[in-house]
Amino acid sequence: MGHSHSHADEVALSRTELRQRNAMRRRAVVLLSWILVPLALLTIVAMTLLWPAGNSGAPAAGNPYSAAPGASIDTGTVQRTATETCPGASVGDPGASCFIAYTAVEGLAEVPVVVSPDVVQARGVKAGDRINYLNLSGLAAVTGTQNSGPQYVFMDFVRTLPIGLLAMLYAVVVIAVARWRGLRAIVGLGGAFAVLAWFILPALAEGKPPLTVALVGSSAIMFGVLYFAHGFSARTSTALLGTLFGLGVTAGLAAWAVDAAALTGTSGHNSYQLLNLTQGMSLSGMILCGLIISGLGVLNDVTITQSSAVWELYELAPDTSARELFTSAMRIGRDHIASTVYTIAFAYAGSALPVLLMVSLYEQPLLKALTSAELAEEVVRILVGSIGLVLAIPVTTAVAVAVVKSTGRKTSAAMPSAEPSAVEQSVS
Repeated sequence: MGHSHSHADEVALSRTELRQRNAMRRRAVVLLSWILVPLALLTIVAMTLLWPAGNSGAPAAGNPYSAAPGASIDTGTVQRTATETCPGASVGDPGASCFIAYTAVEGLAEVPVVVSPDVVQARGVKAGDRINYLNLSGLAAVTGTQNSGPQYVFMDFVRTLPIGLLAMLYAVVVIAVARWRGLRAIVGLGGAFAVLAWFILPALAEGKPPLTVALVGSSAIMFGVLYFAHGFSARTSTALLGTLFGLGVTAGLAAWAVDAAALTGTSGHNSYQLLNLTQGMSLSGMILCGLIISGLGVLNDVTITQSSAVWELYELAPDTSARELFTSAMRIGRDHIASTVYTIAFAYAGSALPVLLMVSLYEQPLLKALTSAELAEEVVRILVGSIGLVLAIPVTTAVAVAVVKSTGRKTSAAMPSAEPSAVEQSVS
C-alpha cells in the first residue's frame, strides 16, 4: 500500500509538473507575441505610409537598350568569325582590322557584326553564340545621311539559356536536399525580391527616407521569409527576434558610418545617371540602404542556426541548466562567428576584385587604398555587417535559452511515467 501511495504521489507530481510546464510554455509564447506582433503591425503601417505612389516626378528616362528611329536591336546566332578589314575603313589603314562575327537571323541572310576589341580579348565570340547587335542599316532612310561606318555592331550576349539552366539546377538541388522546406525557402526568396522591386526601389526613387525604407522593407522580408520557410514556432520567433535586433544594430551603425566616413556614392559609373533620373535622391542614402539590405542573408543564417543549435542541445540534454546551455550554444556561435566573418569578407572581396586589381596596379599604400573612394564602401559594408551579426548571436542565444527552458519538452526517459507499468501494478 505504501508503494501505491508513493506511485500516486509520483503521478500527481508529474501532472503538476506538466501543468506548470504548459503554463510556462504559454507565457513564453505570449511574451514573444507581445514583442513580435506589435513589430509586425508597425512594419505593416510603416510600409503602407511609405508605399510609393508612382508619381515621383522623375523624367521619362527611356530604355537605354532601345534603339533610335531607323535602328533596331536584333538577335541572331553566330555562324562563323573572321578578322577582316573594318567596314568603311580605307585600305592600308593600320587600324582597319576588325573582328567580324557573321550572324544569321531566322529567315535572313548573314550580317557582318563588328565586335569590339575588349570583348574579343575578354572572352571572344564563337560560332554558335547567341548575340544581340545594333542594326544601323535602316538609319540612312530616316536621317538622309549615309553611315560610312559599321552597319551592325555587337551589343551583348544572350544569356537566357545558361542562367535559366543554373536557376533550374539550383532549385532542384535545394528541393532535393531540403525538400518542402527548400521549396518554401525558394518561394520566400521570390517574395523577398518582390518587396525589393515593388517597395524598396520605387520608394528610394521617390525620395523617401532611405534609413526608414531599408528598415521597414528588411523587416517585412524577414517576417515573411523566416515564417514561410521555417513555420510558426517558438524557435522561428526566437530567430526572428535576434534577426530584428541585429538589423537594428546594423542600421544604426550604417547611419553613423555613412556620414562619418563621408560615403558619397559618386564613385560608380552609374552615379550621375541615377542623379539625372531621380528627383533629389541621395546617393549616400542609397549606400545606407544597401548596407542594411546586404547583411540580411548572413544575419538570418546565423540567427536561425543559433536558435536551432539551442533547441538541439536541449533535446539531447534536457536537464542542462540555463547557464550551461548558453555556454554550450555560444561555443557553437563563436565558431559560426569566425567562419561567417571570413564569408562576408571574401564575398565582398570577390565582388570588388576588379577594383582591387586596379588599386594594386596603382601601387598605392594599403591603408590609403582601403580608405579610398573605390574601396571605402566595401570596407564599411564588411565592418558594419560583421558587427551586427556578431552582436546578434549572443542575443539570439540568450533569448533561445530562455524560451527553450520554458517551452521545451523533456525526453520520455527524463519524464516520470504518468501511468504505472504492468510490473508496478502486480507489485502493488
